[in-house]
This record gives sequence, structure tokens and C-alpha cells, in this order.
Amino acid sequence: MDQPKESQGKDLRKTLKNRHIQLISLGGAIGTGLFYGSGESISLAGPAIIIAYLIGGLAIFMIVRAMSEMSVEDPKSGAFSYYATRYWSKRAGFVSGWNYWMNYVLVSMVELSVVGTFVNFWFPAIPAWVSAAFFLVVITAANLMGVSKFGEFEFWFAIIKIAAIVAMIIGGLAVVVMALPTANGLRASFANWFTVGGGFLPNGLMRHGANGQWTGLLMSLAVVMFSFGGTELIGITAGEASDPRRTIPKATNAIIWRILVFYILTLGVIMAVVPWNAIGKPNAQGMVVSPFVQIFDSVGVHAAAGILNFVCLTAVMSVYNSALYSNSRMLFSLARQGNAPKYLGKLSKGGVPYAGVLTSACIIALAVVVVFLWPQFAFNYLMSIATISAIINWSMIMVTEMLFRRAVARGEGPGDLAGKTGENALNALHFKLPFARVTPWAVLAFLAMIVVLMCFSSSYRVAVIAGPIWLIVLLVAYQLTQRRAQ
Repeated sequence: MDQPKESQGKDLRKTLKNRHIQLISLGGAIGTGLFYGSGESISLAGPAIIIAYLIGGLAIFMIVRAMSEMSVEDPKSGAFSYYATRYWSKRAGFVSGWNYWMNYVLVSMVELSVVGTFVNFWFPAIPAWVSAAFFLVVITAANLMGVSKFGEFEFWFAIIKIAAIVAMIIGGLAVVVMALPTANGLRASFANWFTVGGGFLPNGLMRHGANGQWTGLLMSLAVVMFSFGGTELIGITAGEASDPRRTIPKATNAIIWRILVFYILTLGVIMAVVPWNAIGKPNAQGMVVSPFVQIFDSVGVHAAAGILNFVCLTAVMSVYNSALYSNSRMLFSLARQGNAPKYLGKLSKGGVPYAGVLTSACIIALAVVVVFLWPQFAFNYLMSIATISAIINWSMIMVTEMLFRRAVARGEGPGDLAGKTGENALNALHFKLPFARVTPWAVLAFLAMIVVLMCFSSSYRVAVIAGPIWLIVLLVAYQLTQRRAQ
């Protein structure tokens, strides 16, 4: 077993409070994917998308529970990489850490490349690259101020998104309760789930359409799973949590009701007011608008486009804020393990891994330039790596959790678990993964099924090809770095 090097001298400040961690994890799961991308998943499965979100939500909950089981016992920055190194191998830690870092570089790249479209809604004369540069500098500066400042930024970003969702739910429920007629001519009702456009499961489990595209409940799972990307950020915050044994379990267990409220209830209300087969379709002006705009329009709030534009701008800033935070901590952890250049392990007087923040920001800036110069290449190929890297990350978390439990049972657990063996040691875990003997295998099988389903989608097929290539690149990079270190 490879033991990662413990940090020497200064370390990260443990100043993230419970409210920060609660909202950071929530903000990570709510982004433009829900506000704009939910139309795609609804078109694939119809009202049955609710079942897809329940299934996907259960899977992501178990992944985060596995991460949190380790984080509560041994809270460390760059959690995925640190645990993979300690309980698996240094090679696994390298792959896990750099895979996660690249994933968020690419996600940041896309978010910053579209920020200009939201700014242009109000200020059409401002070039898109100016907007991207402005927000890159502002959020980078916020991350350099300290982890508590980052927590405050993310707290308020999440509050804005939550307020928009709650307003939509309340407005939609009011229309349903009063059975008011809407702009589409139908009376709002939850019965519309079963009576409109072929009923609750209009496309079955899988159906090959006349256009050559596969649809159905199973096909929607790939879209649904990637909308949950970011919830595992809880593991990264553990190294800077003021009371991880209390805050991490609380934030993790809250994920399940968040999924129920902010995804399932939201989409359920939308499909009660707007027919599911009209969601994501062009409006009278020939524009494809967000389901949120459609429902606000249906209840007579025609300023919805402007409101949602502000919320989406906030969501983009939130994603980049979280991405830069997690990437800087990941580089810090990799450097302390010996899996990244030593300078990335440096901290400022305020306990900020400034070298990781600045390095990640510079790489993201270069990536954004690539998007502006070669947008088709960037979105078709680079984002396919981001898509598959989420699957790699989740899979490695589950494998690492199994190896962690074996180490604990051998008496090699962290902290007060050290020296305890067998069932006594496992029973002493403070935040156990439910049904731990079978859950990791069930989640791995589910993720394997998602990869197979991606092969049926023209949008995701390139990701399945990119995955093995990306893993080979990481493994070769590890071997090269080890040779240079000798």
C-alpha cells in the first residue's frame, strides 16, 4: 500500500462551516443542466424521466456516501486522489487526481465560453471573450482570498438558484391547484403526465425512432447521471471543514431530499403545466427556450427570460467558482503525494494553495481560447473526455471504498480506527456506506450499463471511444513522471 506524504508545515485552513458545505454540494448539483438541459432528458423519456432521476439519484447518493465514509474518518484535501493513493496505489492516485482535475478544466472551459451569451442578453455589444476574461479574473481573485470567502461566494450563488427553483415550484403548484388554463390550451394538472403525448412512458424502455435516434427511459439515464456531476464535491471540502464528522454526514444525507425537491418535484410541476412533448420545442418566435421560461410564460410572467438569464449567469459563475476551488485543492493534494510538481503544494499565509489556483486558472484560460478558435473541435471531442471522466471518477471512488474497508479490517485504518481489526473495526466507522458488501458492486454495474447505453447515442458515442484513450494517456504520463523522479 502506498502511503501519501503528509503535508509539511503549513496546511489548509479548516474554516468551512456547515452552511457553506450544505450549499456548496447543492450548488454543484444545480446548474445550467437543470435550467436548460432538462428539456433533452424529458424528450427522451417523457414523464417517466421522474423515474430516471430517482434511479440516478439513488446511484449518485451511494457514490457520495462511499466518498463521505472515507472523508469522515480521514478528512483530506483532494480526497479522491489521496484515498486512491493510500488504499490502492500511487498510480491510482495519479490517475484519479489528474482525471478529476482535467474534468473540471473542461467543464470550466465550456461554462466560461457560454458566459458571453448571457451577458449579451443585456449588453449585446460586449464581445464574448471580454465577458469570459472578466469572470475568470473575478472568480480567480475570490478563490485567492481564502476558503471562507469562497464558501460565501458559493453560498450566495446557490441561494439565487434555489430561489428561482422555489419560485417556479410555488407558481406552478398554484396553477395546478386552481386548475387554471395555460397558454398551451390545457388545464394544468398532474393528470397530464398520463394523458398527454402517449402517457407516462411514451417511448418505453428503449425505442429506435424513425430518425435513427434511440429514445426511452434507459436512454435518458445517461443524460440524467451527468446532470448530477458536482455532488461529489463534498469530499473535496472535507479537508477544510471545521467539523467534518458532523458537517459531512449532514450534507451527504441532505442530497437525497435535494434530488427529490430540486429535480423530481421541479420537473414534475413543469410537466403538469406544460405538455411534456412541447418542452424543448421552438416557441412562436422559432426559438428553443428553457422549460423554466415556458412555465413562467404559461403562468403569465413574461419577464421569465430575463429572470432566467440572470439565474443562469449565476449558475455559470457558481460552476467555475467550484471548479477552481476543487482543482486547486486537487493539485495541492497531488503535489503533497509526489504526483505533481512540488510548487503546487505551496500555500499562502491565509492557507490558500495559490499556486494551484493560478495554474488552474491559466490552463482554463488557454482552454477557453481553444473554444473560441475551434468551437466544433472543443465541444465534440474535448467535452467527450469530460463526459467519460465523470464515470471514471465515480468508478474509482467505489473501488477505493472497497479497498479502504479492507485496510480498516486489517487494522490499517486512519485515526482512532488504527489497531482495530475485523468487524470491530468496520463497526467503529462513524458514517457507514449502506449495504457496503453489495452497494459498490451494484453501483459499478450500473455505471457499466450507462457506458453501454452511451454507445447507442450519437452524442455520447465519442465519449466511449475517448475514455480508454484518455486512461492510456494518464497511465503513460504516470510512467514518464516516475522515470523523471528516479
